[in-house]
Amino acid sequence: MASTFSVRRQTGFTTIALFVFVVLYVPIVTLAVYSFNAGVNIAIWEGFSLRWYEKAFSNTDVQSAALRSLQIASVAAILATIFATMAALATTRTRPYRGLTTAYAFINIPLMVPEIVTGIALLIFFASIKVATGYTGIAYLMAAHTAFCIPFAYMPIRARLESMDLTLETAAADLYATPWMAFRRVTLPLLWPGIVGGLMLAFVISLDDVVITELVKSAGQETLPTYMLGQLRRIVTPEMNAISTVFLGLSIIVVTLFFFLTRKKD
Repeated sequence: MASTFSVRRQTGFTTIALFVFVVLYVPIVTLAVYSFNAGVNIAIWEGFSLRWYEKAFSNTDVQSAALRSLQIASVAAILATIFATMAALATTRTRPYRGLTTAYAFINIPLMVPEIVTGIALLIFFASIKVATGYTGIAYLMAAHTAFCIPFAYMPIRARLESMDLTLETAAADLYATPWMAFRRVTLPLLWPGIVGGLMLAFVISLDDVVITELVKSAGQETLPTYMLGQLRRIVTPEMNAISTVFLGLSIIVVTLFFFLTRKKD
């Protein structure tokens, strides 16, 4: 009897895997370690200190950019999750029809198109609105992030819907429940982990975005990633390491919660 194929048994697989992990994670660990460096130089260790965290948290520009990032990410994640939930219901709780595959592709276009293309398209679209209305507020960034985050929220919600047992919804309909009542009492409670997972994923994607934000934002609308990018163009200090480490910790917490909420339970 022929043995089953296993990638891990292939020659050199372990070596390549270890090399990839080293390349990916050693720079991140180095960044986190040097965020506690007492000196100014980011490449020379001069002792342990929290001075750069204190400086980062007391920096008014960092505070303003962080609050703006959280505001944009929160609004974008909520709106994207609402739209993604409606799209997921429309593409899973229906009979197959001509054009369904096209609908899937249309929803996931931001995942397939390079982000720079999406950013330029949004820049042109919003620029015409700014000229016509004269409004240059933060709502453009929220709208741009919402549009970009919809497919990221859509994936876990759709996956959750596809894994749900339809017999419960059918039973509710047989018991004369209206479509809204069946959704509110049966579908929504079962779908809730997928919705929360989609919300968290959209939040992280929005919080981390640079390209679209850099293209769409107006003057005085710096988010934390664009603020850090601007600072790195001038001078690199351990303060940027400290901000990056806090950013990394927040992302790890959100992604970990996303994993536990969306994983299948035995």
